[in-house]
Amino acid sequence: MALTPQWLDELRMRTTLSAVIGRTVRLTKAGREFKACCPFHNEKTPSFYVNDEKGFYHCFGCEAHGDAIRWLTDQRGLPFMDAVKELAAEAGMEVPAPDPRSAERAEKRASLHDVTAAAQQWFVDRLSSPEGAEARSYLKRRGFSEKVVREFGFGFAPVERQALAAALPFEDAMLIEAGMRIEVEGKDPYDRFRGRLMLPIQDARGRVIAFGGRILDADANGPKYLNSPETPLFDKGRTLYNMHRAAPAARQNGRIVVVEGYMDAIALANAGIAEVVAPLGTALTENQIELLWRQVERPILCFDGDNAGQRAAMRAIGRVLPLLRPGHSLAIVRMPAGMDPDDLIREKGVAAMEEALSSASGLLDTLWQFERDAVPLESPEDKAGLKERLMAHVEAIQHPDIRALYKRELQDRFSDFAFPPRQQRPFTPRGEWQKGSFKQQAPRLSQETANRLKRAISGGSRDTLTSAVIHGLLLHPGEIPRHESALARFATRDPNAGPAIDSLLAAAEMLDSRAQSPISLPEGLPAPPANTRFAFLDKGTDPVDAREDLAEAVSLLVERPALEAALAEATARFEIDPEGAFADQQRLLKRKLEFEARLGQMASRRAASAATKDSETAQGSSPAGGA
Repeated sequence: MALTPQWLDELRMRTTLSAVIGRTVRLTKAGREFKACCPFHNEKTPSFYVNDEKGFYHCFGCEAHGDAIRWLTDQRGLPFMDAVKELAAEAGMEVPAPDPRSAERAEKRASLHDVTAAAQQWFVDRLSSPEGAEARSYLKRRGFSEKVVREFGFGFAPVERQALAAALPFEDAMLIEAGMRIEVEGKDPYDRFRGRLMLPIQDARGRVIAFGGRILDADANGPKYLNSPETPLFDKGRTLYNMHRAAPAARQNGRIVVVEGYMDAIALANAGIAEVVAPLGTALTENQIELLWRQVERPILCFDGDNAGQRAAMRAIGRVLPLLRPGHSLAIVRMPAGMDPDDLIREKGVAAMEEALSSASGLLDTLWQFERDAVPLESPEDKAGLKERLMAHVEAIQHPDIRALYKRELQDRFSDFAFPPRQQRPFTPRGEWQKGSFKQQAPRLSQETANRLKRAISGGSRDTLTSAVIHGLLLHPGEIPRHESALARFATRDPNAGPAIDSLLAAAEMLDSRAQSPISLPEGLPAPPANTRFAFLDKGTDPVDAREDLAEAVSLLVERPALEAALAEATARFEIDPEGAFADQQRLLKRKLEFEARLGQMASRRAASAATKDSETAQGSSPAGGA
């Protein structure tokens, strides 16, 4: 099934967004828009707006944003294709038909869903029966509330080898294909789960697709935890336990936590932390990382504090490094040695768990600490091995800007660790004595460099924002070192402005960090572009305000090419991954709106400041002011 961007645009055009949202949210007309209290977070004053002309909703409180498809996936929890089908039926459009093989697979999956749903109900019934007494006792010892037991669907599988097959009205072939029975050549099939506390594993729509079972008899043979095998319903590398419950909670508070196993996830939910998921017997996969990033940009990994847990965290880091992109990373919690999240909550309470989550380390910090502490560093060879391991991680990063930044940061940390600090040379300032004090002077630039900078200021670079930032850095050269890394990153991505930025960075190497005088050009500094709107270019702006305004402008300048590149990448992969590309597009378009809003806010501040100055000037020249 191929959904082209053009077909999706037609679907959005035929859909009245306010009608879709108005089915579950009470909307009030507000000019050309509609408003309401946001359904994604608790509020008393409406900050949620729906615009039919532009085809999107936006909450100014929690930043929820999207179109009709996003509404159905986020607010109602529908999978992407189900949301598309529902809107298409209402709009009178035909969804491009799947090929016959896809239709056959879909029909088979529907039948297997009947099997897993019936098995789940049977397991739940067995838990409440006399034979489920031991399982109920275990749940009570774990401290799970009755609400959590019901919500997570705990059940019990009896010890008999044929109990499930005798109870369910399905042929052995279907039970085997659903992973409920095991087929052995030359023998009768038998039930996979026996004498175990049972947990359903569900998809994004809450449908049961597989099971996990925990053994109750410590002396019994078999693994402590047993999961269903992979089936037409269940792909463990593409499934995260509890995602259908965690996703709505993550949208409420902007956080999602990854733990090692489903019992840890349930323990945290039992303590009131709902936004928790777990992989299913495998290391965190690339597909699972992408699932997490669709919810939040910085998921928190919370693995056990033993060596196995730390190795699991490093395997996850190894998987995520090639996938890193602007704004997307991981945070890692280091649990106390020998403890898992359930232990921490039972011994120290949920407040200790919240404190651990709030103090999660960044991916780069964790990478550095793990490799630094991996082996004793007692010789030059040991230290060289540390650097080699760090650089091997860096080379795995595919995004060029992130790779360069990781390389620089890790090299700096390695140098600080491996070598004693160098003795600083005394600084001999450039300047002159004026009235008993020393006035710092910035260097004069060569004619070639001056011409390059003048072209950038007068419009030879990309646009007004770039020109204004270059002019502002000439006026405030002491700010160049503060933004050196961001400016260097921008210079590599913009061939037009890059040479001018490089010249500024070279000039900054001759500056004292306390320099306040503008950088001089042979013919003097040209006037800024006529249509500039930035406070840092006004001579009357307070120096502190000018530095803050310039810092924000540099941030916007660096962010824009990364944002545009990410949007282009998402659009390019629409045909091969419509759901993922759509989610990324929505998130990036939201960031683009925020980008434009920040530019507009800078203009508003400048306009307000100019209006205040004009008013003060007018009052000062009036008869009343003269009196």
